[in-house]
Amino acid sequence: MSATAPITQDVHTIPRKLPEGPMNLVGMTRDRMREALIAAGTPEKQAKMRVGQIWQWIYQWGVRDFSEMTNLAKAYRADLAEKFVIEVPEVVTRQVSEDGTRKYLVRIAGGHEVEVVYIPEEGRGTLCVSSQVGCTLTCSFCHTGTQKLVRNLTAAEIIGQVLVARDDLGEWPEIGAPKDETRLLSNIVLMGMGEPLYNFENVRDAMKIAMDAEGIQLSRRRITLSTSGVVPEIARTAEEIGCQLAVSFHATTDEVRDKLVPINKRWNIAELLEALKAYPKVSNSERITFEYVMLDGVNDSDEDAHRLIKLIDGIPAKINLIPFNEWPGAPYKRSSNNRIHRFADIIYKAGYASPIRTPRGEDIMAACGQLKSATERARKSRKQIEAEAGLTG
Repeated sequence: MSATAPITQDVHTIPRKLPEGPMNLVGMTRDRMREALIAAGTPEKQAKMRVGQIWQWIYQWGVRDFSEMTNLAKAYRADLAEKFVIEVPEVVTRQVSEDGTRKYLVRIAGGHEVEVVYIPEEGRGTLCVSSQVGCTLTCSFCHTGTQKLVRNLTAAEIIGQVLVARDDLGEWPEIGAPKDETRLLSNIVLMGMGEPLYNFENVRDAMKIAMDAEGIQLSRRRITLSTSGVVPEIARTAEEIGCQLAVSFHATTDEVRDKLVPINKRWNIAELLEALKAYPKVSNSERITFEYVMLDGVNDSDEDAHRLIKLIDGIPAKINLIPFNEWPGAPYKRSSNNRIHRFADIIYKAGYASPIRTPRGEDIMAACGQLKSATERARKSRKQIEAEAGLTG
């Protein structure tokens, strides 16, 4: 492997110039919304109450038109409509897999596109949310990682993906109707395009909105943030978000992880595990999920399974085994079913849950590691990808 292979792409993105004209209320924290309303002429004494009212309309009822906010005076509604908007990403395409998985290509400011995936399961529905256009990282097994980072998503664009999915699922409650506790969208996973911890503030603000008791009302235990191992931000995630944590682990030696997850060259396995040990206690999370993609002949041996057990000793953990989801030009192959089950059995016998993830939405390229903006889906040759992954020469 070349010593000059990138650890990550350049993470210093140029801040996006905010559009002129009305401000979007979506994605603002309560404090920020209060400041914006006061600046727009709302009396300071009324501002907190107005935030509460508008918040419920947007996040509890899914309303996008100020004229429908009937507990606000007509003149005030008209004033709001002049100065603010309630905007979510635009759905460009919507695909539905044979297994019911839905994949949305959504367009955001600047004409950029990201993918969002909804996965229905027995008793739950999980939305896989993106945090960046493209990805900061260059993980060699991941299709998204072959697309260069364009920019971070704003909090509005992140929480907007949740609002778009609820629109499509028809999940906004009807005002005055009996409360329905069934949730079609019951869980959020920050496992779409991008590394969430390289966009910390926007991810945090969006998830605070998702967890707010007067809006979408998702418990922090129903939100999972997946990181490749941005060690300095892990403690901050525990303190400021407190959601469940998943780690893209994928290897049991630094030599292999350096190739699969190049950020390992910045923060190696030992440093990562040290940061993870404190997480469950600080965040009140029950356990950390270790994501482990099964690559034939690369990381799937019995020795790897035994090493993994030793590495995570002392960390409350679950191991999610992910059969590799192939994509055009991918430099790896999926481990055989027998090998995956043998690996899972070793982990299970050591006392850890080791579910094998059922690939979902493969027919629409919606499975884990397959997301990539349609406009960026120009195929690279297998040789190019192997060279970039450090697997040749």
